Amino acid sequence: MTYYTPGPVPLYGPDFTDDPNAVYVRLRQYGPVAPVEIAPGVTAHLVTDYRAALDLLKDTETWSKDPRVWQETLPPDCQILPMMKWRPNAMFNDGEAHQRYRSVITDSFSRIEPHHLRRQVATAADQLISEFAAAGEADLVGQYARPLPLVLFNALMGMPAHYGPRLVTALTGLFESADTEVANKGDMDFEQYVTELITLKAQQRGNDLTSWIMDHPAALGPEELVNQIGIAMAGGNEPTTNLISNALSRMLSNPDYYSTLTNGALTARDAINDVLRNEPPLANFSAHFARRSVSFHGTWIHANQPVLVSYHAANTAPDGLPAHSVRSGGGAHLAWAAGPHACPVKQPALLIATAAIERLTSHLCDLELAVPRRRLTWRPGPFHRALAELPARFTPVCADGAGTTPGTRPSSSPPPEAIPTPKPPVGFATAPRKTPSSAP
Repeated sequence: MTYYTPGPVPLYGPDFTDDPNAVYVRLRQYGPVAPVEIAPGVTAHLVTDYRAALDLLKDTETWSKDPRVWQETLPPDCQILPMMKWRPNAMFNDGEAHQRYRSVITDSFSRIEPHHLRRQVATAADQLISEFAAAGEADLVGQYARPLPLVLFNALMGMPAHYGPRLVTALTGLFESADTEVANKGDMDFEQYVTELITLKAQQRGNDLTSWIMDHPAALGPEELVNQIGIAMAGGNEPTTNLISNALSRMLSNPDYYSTLTNGALTARDAINDVLRNEPPLANFSAHFARRSVSFHGTWIHANQPVLVSYHAANTAPDGLPAHSVRSGGGAHLAWAAGPHACPVKQPALLIATAAIERLTSHLCDLELAVPRRRLTWRPGPFHRALAELPARFTPVCADGAGTTPGTRPSSSPPPEAIPTPKPPVGFATAPRKTPSSAP
């Protein structure tokens, strides 16, 4: 079957940022595969159908992950190259090379004990919560969801904590890809960060991911080492930030999730599953390139043309269930991709996000959004679904003691008798709550 495709649809700009679902509705009119622009003048195809996405992700005979022929057609300063250009790592290689790189990631992360990782998340969370707990309000993106994975991965990688702000700036520029100068600077800053990390570990190994990757039997060369550590850190930070903040935004705007903060049926894991299906943190990626010209689900794809998978569109394609319904177990989704290039560290990522949300909501049990969710702002970019900020308010907690009863909840909350007394962070006691202003 041939579908009519009058022209590529931009995956950038305010229309896509503000309402990607409306754009996906338009894209589905083209069939399972739609023409898109991922940057001005840079075209690609986007798979919006679940079955077609699985066919692409699992077919290594037809599709390659190597973009080198395609990237030669782009100017060297193209803003999406930092996210899509070839690198010697697990993401952009096939066959034995991919298996070798992937084994470094899976073997190294498998050495992290889950209980140890949970303790490290708790330590990072408590450190961040202590910095805003007394204020009674916070931006849960800028003050929690974004710095938490950075604090955590700095520790896991064996990097001094003061490098964290550099990592925030670099990764933000790398993923947004909305400005050529910012994207390329982010790419260079991130590579410099990783280079300094390797230099530090070359002088003295430690009980950390960097040392394990450096000493892995795959014996990575210098360029391979930089890129393998780079993909581990980039893949562990930005998507985790978005997973935490997107889940929190849903929990704090949906009364069904009040249980997550107190004693009902839904949990933080339910919120995470909801996000993975309906608002995946990495919305469009998994770039593949046809090894030869091919007809794919009714669309002719020329050799070496980029074809991306929209996890967001594929996950949310009409299936007869109510839109944005909360599903036990989350329902089938492609947020972790599929096939040989599926996310190699799914379980650690889930543990980090779940533990981070549980730690925050147990300490600040009456969290609420400071603005309606429909008024939240999102960061631009074709690849991610990422909140710019998440303003929230709560009963202030100050460093006067530990274990005291929190202040009174807002009148819109469930009855007090249904609310158990949580334990504030060690070393903190609740302070009088500021009178909240009405949300716009």
